[in-house]
Amino acid sequence: MIQENKKAPNFTLPSTSGKDFELKNNLKNHLVIYFYPKDNTPGCTTESVEFAKQYKTLQKLKTEVIGISKDSIDSHHKFIKEFKLPFLLLSDEHTKVLKLYDAWGEKSMYGKKFMGIKRTTVLIGSNGTILKIWNNVKVKDHVAEVVDTIKNLA
Repeated sequence: MIQENKKAPNFTLPSTSGKDFELKNNLKNHLVIYFYPKDNTPGCTTESVEFAKQYKTLQKLKTEVIGISKDSIDSHHKFIKEFKLPFLLLSDEHTKVLKLYDAWGEKSMYGKKFMGIKRTTVLIGSNGTILKIWNNVKVKDHVAEVVDTIKNLA
């Protein structure tokens, strides 16, 4: 289980850059990781587009963004192209990192319980420490809250 003010667990996943993304090699600045259920679905598209709209602001705040879901790299490439996402998406088809970051668990929809991705965002400092965790994220106003949190760190 991850916790704020603790070291973020290292991981390596395939990314849309064509190279594997390893956390410990990508902490030059703060890093926002948002875990989302599925490419091209309404809530996930809204969240991703909002991060894209705030991307330049986040870069000015020395913060990088990545998204992680179970979708394939091919699906991620289509998603990036369709919505002009300026950041990397990582594929966790085997749910290893999703579980490591507590973003995989029991969900319910229409009275049915199933295992799936719990919308989660994690802010990691350049020193590798988890600065903030947002669990069970509601998409509306979430990205603005993330940006405000980072601004308040300065």
